[in-house]
Amino acid sequence: MERKSLAHRENSAMKTTRFIFFRRTAFALLLAASTLTGCRGDRDKIITIWTQMVPGERKILDEMLVRFAQTHPEYKDYQFKELFYETEQVRQNFMIAALGGSGSELVYGPSDNVGPFTKLEVIQPLEKLFDQAYFDKFIAAPVKANTDLNGHTYQIADQVGNHLCLVYNKDLIPEPPRTMSELIRFGKTFTKDTNGDGRIDQYALAWNYIEPFFFVPFLGGYGGNVMDSAFRPTLNDEATVKASQLIKDLRDVYKIIPRESDYDIANTLFKEGRAAMIINGPWSWAGYRENGINFGIARIPMIDETGLYPAPMVSPRGYSINVNTQGEKLKVTVELLKFLTSPETELEFTRKSATIPSRVEAYNFLTALLEDSLAVPEGVAVSDELRKDLLSNKAVLRGSIEQMKVGRTMPVVSEMRVIWDSMRPAYQAVLGGGKTPAAAASEMQALAEKLIDEMKQ
Repeated sequence: MERKSLAHRENSAMKTTRFIFFRRTAFALLLAASTLTGCRGDRDKIITIWTQMVPGERKILDEMLVRFAQTHPEYKDYQFKELFYETEQVRQNFMIAALGGSGSELVYGPSDNVGPFTKLEVIQPLEKLFDQAYFDKFIAAPVKANTDLNGHTYQIADQVGNHLCLVYNKDLIPEPPRTMSELIRFGKTFTKDTNGDGRIDQYALAWNYIEPFFFVPFLGGYGGNVMDSAFRPTLNDEATVKASQLIKDLRDVYKIIPRESDYDIANTLFKEGRAAMIINGPWSWAGYRENGINFGIARIPMIDETGLYPAPMVSPRGYSINVNTQGEKLKVTVELLKFLTSPETELEFTRKSATIPSRVEAYNFLTALLEDSLAVPEGVAVSDELRKDLLSNKAVLRGSIEQMKVGRTMPVVSEMRVIWDSMRPAYQAVLGGGKTPAAAASEMQALAEKLIDEMKQ
């Protein structure tokens, strides 16, 4: 792929700023760029990963970086570091820094980063650095691990999933509901005012239902999707209407979820034992363990009307290489990426944070182990201690994989960023009583089409 001129890239950045950077002002972008680009000379022997991993995962990553340095004495002059940003910050900061000729050598995050990164040409196509035999070592089903766009591979995953599941407190509900009708029946008995003050003290279910990402699984439960295969929005349909109405009814008719909820409220209710279930992702599970919650993982209950399970967005998470990384530093970065996506490294993350590995050998070994197989993995060194630790996470890993199987891979195109922004106002207006689900679906579609057209100008 030919590199476009810097002027052309800067022009592309200006056109997409409204959407990718959430309409931040030009002043804020320039200020951020001045602090992020820095002096390249100070970093010649430092390889940095910008990541949005949660604290537990970052601790494992730090251990792996130390192990890489110890096992690769040929790179003794190099330092290997990681730097944390929130998900939106790492995306924004990396794009700004890379456009300025700097930034981290590796950037880590979900696959939907690839769309905006490639639009601004701030990451490298990887097929020139890795052969096809290497790519073939990563799973293609139930989720394709590595991320391709426009005929190139731009991200190599170390894990797959990153998806929403039903998390249930086994001390409050020993078996999770299988269908939505079962959830409602349980909710009517469990949701109650326990102290007689007129306010509900415990709920059957709590989750961040006000946000589109947490709404989309139910859209899939009615057979809908946010866009078609040509990446055109498909929001104005019966599935959007029914999914919106269902969530509103869970709150207003059946009264089994909180009247008001966001991520923090729902998480607090679950941690305090005041919600029997929550819809959340693998990033939250370590926190539930730390709180001593005896929890299980299951599929979000099936929609009775359709016989379909809600389909959360599923995305690989992995590493991309900065377009500015060249020469010897590029060679070392490639070797580090190979190490971080090796079966042994991936299983260390699985062992300690219940993530699902992307390498064929590691994934096949894990799924066999979860099915009580004694199979010995090919090409992977697995100790008895590792096997024991993986088995201790058996129920959580099995539930996560089962939910992933009915999920949908998140599109990596820039249009996906527009979809989220287009859904939010109208959907939240339904919850606020200001719009009907049908009117909201029509408005979502119109806004998405308008913003996508503007983005392409």
